[in-house]
Amino acid sequence: MGVTNTMGAGELVRKYLGSEAGSELLGEMVKVAAELLMDAEVDVLCGAGYGERSETRVNSRNGHRPRRWDTRAGTITLDIPKLRRGSYFPSLLEPRRRAEQALVSVVCQAYVEGVSTRRVDDLVRSMGIEGMSKSQVSELAKDLDQRVAEFRSRPLDAGPYTYVWLDALVHKVREGGRVVSVATVIATGINADGHREILGVDVFTTEDGAGWTAFLRGLVARGLSGVALVVSDAHEGLKHAIAAVLPGATWQRCRTHAMRNLLTRVPKSAQAMVATLVRTIFAQSDAAQVKAQFDRVVDQLERQFPAAAEFLIDAEADLLAFSSFPVEHWRQIWSNNGQERLNKELRRRTDVVGIFPNRPALIRLCGAVLAEQHDEWAVARRYMSAESLAKARLRVVADEVGTDPKEVMPAELEAVS
Repeated sequence: MGVTNTMGAGELVRKYLGSEAGSELLGEMVKVAAELLMDAEVDVLCGAGYGERSETRVNSRNGHRPRRWDTRAGTITLDIPKLRRGSYFPSLLEPRRRAEQALVSVVCQAYVEGVSTRRVDDLVRSMGIEGMSKSQVSELAKDLDQRVAEFRSRPLDAGPYTYVWLDALVHKVREGGRVVSVATVIATGINADGHREILGVDVFTTEDGAGWTAFLRGLVARGLSGVALVVSDAHEGLKHAIAAVLPGATWQRCRTHAMRNLLTRVPKSAQAMVATLVRTIFAQSDAAQVKAQFDRVVDQLERQFPAAAEFLIDAEADLLAFSSFPVEHWRQIWSNNGQERLNKELRRRTDVVGIFPNRPALIRLCGAVLAEQHDEWAVARRYMSAESLAKARLRVVADEVGTDPKEVMPAELEAVS
């Protein structure tokens, strides 16, 4: 007695789609089975078979419409029946939604990884699917928008954020038929647990005080609080925004940016020597030694490079702001290596694009990259210890009320200080 095959056409097709085979024969088999299934479904909807005269008929066919179907068997062009009244969507294509999600995931990941939209075409072809145009890839990449929007608007509820870094990168976008430069601004911080976070990202037309003020107010509205020190370059608009939106926070001039400005006042032949000399200021073990070494460096530079010495004198308070915070945090405060690595990674991804078609595309890519970095930081080793951060906050409070830090420092923190 033979075994009856009870597997329906839909199940048969799905079985083929789930297999690893991908030959042309398999593609033809899937096409035939799929069209047979659609014909059967349309017959039920019409109340009669194709060309059949019947009193039960309620509708009739009206030709076909082609539709691409991307499967593991390759890209198949299906002839989907059309109806004279109403519309028909094959139940067979419902699983395609999951396949589409997987395909969108691959395309979006390639987009985030910095693969150009033109080269994604080759990637898709390698999956056995017909090539996608540049516009199709960009359209699929918009699937990232929701995730990026959620990341950019999430509550900042892991504070207080004792230390915050602000920086900006320049990118090019097309606007009004022209290519213009815009500023992509990024805020990072240290949460109460000691982990680094991407606090926010936005795009400005120009890096001015109004833009920075709006950006910082947005962070505060989302929950940014407890900021004791902000590290950034010496952009005047940014400095005014920090003072207006984050009152009570100390400003630390970014050492990397300051060094670049300093070396422009020194002949190229002497830049390496001057840079090494200035770095010794930041290699001291306490605030008194930092101040003493700063004075010695200025004295040495005054004799041969007076312009450089004058620059240091004018920037003294801003460059040495870190020295009023716990020694164990100094290296992380003035060392801009982490921020520079983050910027380098962003540039690596954005340089592939070159000129962005619009601002949403720029935010989409930068936001996705930063969200990915944020997730990595969340599971990485803590950047600073929670105990030392608590000490730093207590010392700030003590300075504000003009008392000895030990008077406001709990015994358990005093024991580790």
